[in-house]
Amino acid sequence: MLDFKKQVIERSFDKPVLVDFWASWCGPCKVLGPVLEQLAEEQKDRWELVKVSTEEHPGLAKEYGIRSIPNVKLFHRGKVVNEFAGALPKFQLEQWLSENIPDPSATELSATLEKAAALPREEAAQLLRQFADAHPENKEAKMALAKTIVFDQPEEAAGLVADIHPTDPQHDDAVDVLALARLMQARPTKGSKASELLFVAQHALRENDPETAIQKIIEAVMADKKYMDDLPRLAGIALFHIWGKEHELTKEYRRGFDMALY
Repeated sequence: MLDFKKQVIERSFDKPVLVDFWASWCGPCKVLGPVLEQLAEEQKDRWELVKVSTEEHPGLAKEYGIRSIPNVKLFHRGKVVNEFAGALPKFQLEQWLSENIPDPSATELSATLEKAAALPREEAAQLLRQFADAHPENKEAKMALAKTIVFDQPEEAAGLVADIHPTDPQHDDAVDVLALARLMQARPTKGSKASELLFVAQHALRENDPETAIQKIIEAVMADKKYMDDLPRLAGIALFHIWGKEHELTKEYRRGFDMALY
């Protein structure tokens, strides 16, 4: 007997659930059903299949707005996140599943990032490194690690984002990491006020003193914002991006930074 709440809603918090709404009189359902069952067995580590007869469960069909069948809905964390109607051939089903089934490591990464945010930088880096090593294809995890270690291991941080392309969602973050990696590896230039100020900012970031760092970066922008191919400007922007709009240092210093640019 079907327990929709337990088998679909509650289960989808642990693993995505694909619900196939069908009926015994529906010809296309008889074509789609076996293909879904085959794929569900092949990909059982990624998602589960639940079949719902609209004849036996008209209330569920009405609740989920089923007007034609077959109708397939993907549930994740208790909600419908995508769907399609009609009988798709196997290759299209495989493509649809590839594009829509959530990454099984996404929930784990979210929990890891939340935990890391409450840890000292060194401990956070260790936690994120463990996750990134266990999921080498997860670019979001590599990015989180790169942002965490860029002030202590800038060369490694730059290497972590080297394979991120302009079309990747993490590209803008990669630009910020590379700018900060340049800052952390910069060497003082004799006779350059901007260079001296960036060197102080560099030291402050290593010592986990971001307020001093952004103060000196703003002073470096005022001294010579074009120094080292716009490094003072790019480094300041990167810090504000990493901190986010609601961070207290962003609120306090972003306006002054913007004024220094013009």
